This record gives sequence, structure tokens and C-alpha cells, in this order.
Amino acid sequence: MTTRAPLDLLTMGELLVEIMRVEVGVPLEVTGAFTGPYASGAPFIFALQAARLGARVGGVGAVGADDFGLFLREQLAADGVDTSYIRTVRDRATGVAFVAYRADGSRDFVFHIAHAAAGQLHPDLLDPALFDGLKCLHLMGSSLSIHADALNMGIRAVELAQAAGAKISFDPNLRPQLMPVDYARAAFAPIIAAADVILPTAEEACLLTGTSTLPNAIRVLLRPERVIIVTRGADGCIIYTSDAPDGIPVAGFPVTEVDPTGAGDCFDAGFLVRWLEGAPVIDAARFANACGALAVTHQGPAEGALDRAAVEAFLRSHLS
Repeated sequence: MTTRAPLDLLTMGELLVEIMRVEVGVPLEVTGAFTGPYASGAPFIFALQAARLGARVGGVGAVGADDFGLFLREQLAADGVDTSYIRTVRDRATGVAFVAYRADGSRDFVFHIAHAAAGQLHPDLLDPALFDGLKCLHLMGSSLSIHADALNMGIRAVELAQAAGAKISFDPNLRPQLMPVDYARAAFAPIIAAADVILPTAEEACLLTGTSTLPNAIRVLLRPERVIIVTRGADGCIIYTSDAPDGIPVAGFPVTEVDPTGAGDCFDAGFLVRWLEGAPVIDAARFANACGALAVTHQGPAEGALDRAAVEAFLRSHLS
């Protein structure tokens, strides 16, 4: 019997392929060219980035018994993501997201998730053995917002992670079109209460706490031993801890944006990988900023999730 090495990071949620417009300004409702498929779904962009940085990563999700499902399994396995707990659902197609880019940089999506294999998420998918020796569980609000079973899976995962002594990380990744904010505030409360790391935008921090300003939101969320990283896109991030309640800004890196998809997921992975390795929080945040910046320089949700050597070379070139 083969003994699996404990995971550094575990995530779970929607696993899908992304198919995108080749040209900017061509909407989804007209005939035109697409490119893809690309591996996608916020938790699995995160997993790919973390694995490429050298972490032991596992994901819980589902694909269909089709070519897209095969593509996703092969892509994840090639990058070193543990796919042991990715289930194949015979009577559902693999989840798909279609993406079009507007001239102003915004995007339009058509998702096939909730009723596809990607949406077949349930607490029963969780094997307690998966949590043995786990360092950190990372959850995303977009995954928990798919339906009640997905939310319950996340809550059960937190219980298992706490029992195993693992850290818990939460990116709210709010999707009001999937779950109204007032409902999300209550639904995510057990996860926020358990989280050692929270990675919101300023807007998400305010929405989750029912406050009108970021300082007020931080006062609600901050507690001893908790790290809050407020992400600011191209401007980098701000770190909040009990030792730095007023925040420490960490500047971003100037790059030419090609595709913003997955930047936040790559940021999360970069921060957690370095933080779990014992790096100072500021160093981990700077590394995360580099991962997020590189992510937007390639077309495709995880095509800019580069390996550690590339991220460190980028950092050296911008910090020297």
C-alpha cells in the first residue's frame, strides 16, 4: 500500500475548462473565433500555481467522462496537483466557462457550472484521511456560492482541517450573481471565524462586515494571530496583523496586462506557499504580488501561473 505524503495545501470547488474569444471586442452573442480549452475554476488555478511553485497540493472537485474532463486531469497531473479526489461524474458534462473581452478591459462570461460535473460538490466527497498532516486548507467564496451542498462541503472541510491542526485560508471571492451579499455574510461566517488568513478586496471586506470603510472592516475582522491581506490589483496589497493594525502597504509590479483572469488566485497561492515555508509576511506578500503580476501577462486563466524560478527571476529584476 502506497502512503501519500501529507499535503501542504488543499482546495476544493469548481473545476472547468475556459474557452475565450481570440479578439477583444467580439461579444459572445455573435459568431467568431475562440481559443481553448484552458484549465480553470478559481480553486484549480490556485492549485496549479501552488504546484508550479513546488508545493504539495490536492484538489477536490468533479469532471465529466468526456474529453474536457480528460484534458483537466492530464493538465493537473502534469503540474503535480494530486487528483486522487477529483471524481468523474458519468452523467454530467465537464464544466465550461465562455469568456469575451471588452475594449475597456472588462469581461463577459457564460458559465456552465451548477448543473455540470463542476457543480456536483457535496460533503460526502471529503475523506478525513485527506486532511492527515495537512498544513493549510484554502477555500474560495465563489465555490461555496454554487449551492447549499457546496457551502456545506466547505464548512465540513473547515471542521476536518481544524481537527487535523491545519491552518485555514479564505478568499471571499464574492459573486453576488450566485449568492446575495447579505446571505453570503451569514453563510461565510463560520469560515471567517475559523480563518487564519483572509484575502479580500477592500470592497469585499466592507461587504462581509457590513461596514462602510476599510478601517472599520479591519477592526471587525482582525484578531491575534490572524493575517488579513487586502488585495489591490496592480497596486499590490496591504497587510494587516495585530502588530500592524493600520496596515503595511506592499507595492505591486508594473506589467502589461493581457488577461486578468486568475490573477487573484495566483496571488493567493504565492502568498500561502511562502507563508507556509516560514517567510516573513511582507516577503510572502511581495512574492504574491509577483505571482499576480505575472498571471496577467499571459492569455488563459493559468497560463501565467509560472514556476518558482520564473517568479524569483522576476522579483530580482524588479527589486535590484
